[in-house]
Amino acid sequence: MTKKIALITAGSRGIGATTARMLAEAGFDVAISYLSNDAAAQSVLADIRRTGQRGLAVAANNANEADIVRLFETVDRELGTLTALVNNAGITGGFARVEDVTAETLHQVSAVNFIGPMLCCREAVKRMSTAHGGMGGAIVNVSSTAAVRGSAGEWVHYAATKGAVNTMTVGLAAEVAGEGIRVNAVAPGLTATELHAESGEPGRIDRLSPLIPLGRAGEPAEMAAAIRWLLCDEASFTIGAILPVSGGF
Repeated sequence: MTKKIALITAGSRGIGATTARMLAEAGFDVAISYLSNDAAAQSVLADIRRTGQRGLAVAANNANEADIVRLFETVDRELGTLTALVNNAGITGGFARVEDVTAETLHQVSAVNFIGPMLCCREAVKRMSTAHGGMGGAIVNVSSTAAVRGSAGEWVHYAATKGAVNTMTVGLAAEVAGEGIRVNAVAPGLTATELHAESGEPGRIDRLSPLIPLGRAGEPAEMAAAIRWLLCDEASFTIGAILPVSGGF
């Protein structure tokens, strides 16, 4: 039986941390990357190991190609051949109308949200693809419902990068389906994480919750459960899907 080994980028908090814990409980060995919060990463790592699974935490910048290559090589060395990738790392770049967005912000958000995930997919395919001697696997990209709403007046720049993630998901899914790799995406809607405060509006969840048909923001565990499903055998006939987990908004 092939050992299940997952890598989650930005896995030290929020949706990534919850997914790491959930996958460990489902029998995956789990590696997470994180930017700088070592204490948070070690907390997640301890929880992974408490399940009896192996865990690994690697400091890596998702906007840096050398860091990404080193991350995957560390997983190879410490855990073994990857069978699951969750491209979770992402930033908003803050709130701004398009006429106020700087080139620096565009480069930074694109590097973390799109170029980094594409490079992670590249490294994962090299390891998973039967064309490269791999045993197959699954990739889940964390997108956003902002990709289809456009997020006018808030962060069109962020939404655009998530639209790119959706396109990458559909294209890559078709490209590698015959090589044993399933590629899908989860598109969270408004979710109760630190992202809103970090972007400059701590009260954003309260402001937008009334617009959601279910009347509330989602929880990280609800997003993580969808990611887990797409990685597991129950989703064996699902490729190229962009699954909204949004309460209808």
